[in-house]
This record gives sequence, C-alpha cells and structure tokens, in this order.
Amino acid sequence: MPIWEPILKSADCLKKLEKPVLTKDDIPYDATLIFNAGVEKVNGKYVMAFRNDYGTDNEKYVNEKIGFKGTSVGIAFSDDGITNWQVMEVPLIDYQHGKNMRGKDDGVADIERLYDPRITVIEGEVYLCLAMDTSHGIRGAIAKVNKDFTDYEIVSATVPDNRNMVLFPEKIGGYYYRLERPFPVYSRGGKDRFDMWISKSPDLKFWGESKMVMAVEHVPFANDKIGPAAPPIKTEKGWLATFHAVDIEKEGRGQEGWDTWWNKRYTAGIVLLDLEDPSKVIGMSKLPLIAPELPFEADEGFRQNVIFPGGMILEDDGQVKIYYGASDTVECVANADVNDLIALCTEEL
Repeated sequence: MPIWEPILKSADCLKKLEKPVLTKDDIPYDATLIFNAGVEKVNGKYVMAFRNDYGTDNEKYVNEKIGFKGTSVGIAFSDDGITNWQVMEVPLIDYQHGKNMRGKDDGVADIERLYDPRITVIEGEVYLCLAMDTSHGIRGAIAKVNKDFTDYEIVSATVPDNRNMVLFPEKIGGYYYRLERPFPVYSRGGKDRFDMWISKSPDLKFWGESKMVMAVEHVPFANDKIGPAAPPIKTEKGWLATFHAVDIEKEGRGQEGWDTWWNKRYTAGIVLLDLEDPSKVIGMSKLPLIAPELPFEADEGFRQNVIFPGGMILEDDGQVKIYYGASDTVECVANADVNDLIALCTEEL
C-alpha cells in the first residue's frame, strides 16, 4: 500500500481497540458494509444505530460490477458498549433503489435512501440525524425514534445539499442546536471545499441563524473538506466535538480499496466549543485525534484510509468512548480520558 504524505498519526492519549466491534458477520440479515454508526446510552444500555450497505461483496463488486442492492439502518444493544452486541432481527430503516422495504411512507418526496445515523437523546427522547438521498439532491433529516427502536418519524428535513448533521444533547439558551456540513455545488476554491456550520431551532422543525464554525483552512491536516462527526459531549470547559477532515495529495492517488475511484484520506479532529454559544471555537487540536493506521483502517475494506466518528460517550469515570467507522466497512471503538481530550484543544492557548 502506498504511504500517504504527510504521515498522520492518532493522538497519543487515544487507545484503539485492536479489532472492530461490529462487522457484517454479526448481522442476522443481508449485510456487507457496517459502518458510520451513532451510539448513545439509553436506560443504562448502549444503543448503536449502524449503516449497512448490502447486496454485493468484494469479488462481485470488483469483478462482476454488481453494486449494492440497498442501504439499511440497523439497531444493536450492548451492556458494556464494546462486546456482545445484540442486533435486532429487522432493521429500523431499509431502502432499496428508492423503495421503502418496510412499506412505510416517510412523508418526504423522492427519498432514495436514509443512512449515516447519529443518535442523540434530548429530554428523554431519542433522535436520529440522517443523510437522505433524494432525486433532487442530498438532504439532512431529523427523525424521532420510538421507545423500543422499532419505528421512527421524520420531523424535519433540509433543502439540498446538506448532511453530516449532529444534534447537541440539550437546549442552549432555549434553543436546539445542530452542527452540519452544507456542500454547495459551486463550492469555493476547489472540487469540494466544504466547511462546518451551526444552526439553531426553537422546535427541531424550523432552523435558522446559521453560522460557519470552522473552515477547511482552519485545519492543518485538511485540504479538501471538513464537517461534523459525532454529536458533541458537554464538559466543564466546553462542548467537545469531533469533526471529519479530508486531505488529497496534489498528484492524486491510485485505487485504495474496492472502490475504483477512491483516493481520499479521512481523519478525525477534536474541537472545544463555547458552552453558551457553541458557534464560538475555544480551541482545536492542530493534529488529528484519529488517523487510519490499523490494517482494517488503512489496508483493507471498501474505501481505505477512512476514519469517521459517529458516536461519543462520556462515562462517569471520565473515560470517553469514541465510535467510528473504518474503511467504510466496519465499526470500531477508541478510548481516551476526557481531560486529555480537552488538553488537546487547549494546550496552545
């Protein structure tokens, strides 16, 4: 495998599990790629909502040009957030080529699929932020999930094009807040060049007063795009938030994974936002929090050299579990102390 330049490494304070916590082999229905999951603690249990692209495999995709049949969002439960994930027998959401396989009317026209779930619990209610492919562009959706994780209702959807939305876990000054990554067709200064924004809402339906939080040029290890990753967690020093950062070598890359055109590297960064005004950045690590290093992150899978956090849980003992997809193929976990993560964001202040 060619070596990426510059070489990027995960933060020293971060400890990765040496193998994924959820793969296609753990799923009781058709599954190929299990990744980009949201994770939360609900009533003492860890709940994971994971993306599943299914209907093909490596050999069929590469040699027979058989693409994915559908995309679903499955639900799994664990007592410790690491082992013995129990996957529900039926996915919560399931789309095949624009058809809702559960026969459900989601109330939004032209949906082709829903994916990349992020879980947030607000005032005892469970919400999913989702990317929503439609025939008129990619939209961000917020769905409310019922207590037993068997049904959902879409409560709001953006105009195209927006995605990677994450909700803050509580109201701030009487408003709901979300981080998001709009990606305008004309962009700015390059092919992608997308940034991280924030919006507020009185009711989760109507959103406005949008502001840019961070731009690509603010992140030393990105030259293509950035955006939200896992929903933020609250600390005494501020809101800790992860973000995804993408870089491309100027001369381009060859194929890295099954996907014949893939030539990007995704890393994860960490930033500290003001508790009362989360549009204000208090500090940010100038180096990645998580970089692709392990074999299942950098050398194997559908799209190699990809790290994408979707869940972050602060435990009572100060440990933070960070759940991330690797190579768009498997779901993984890393751990760090919350004070070490805060220090990464503030050590240069």
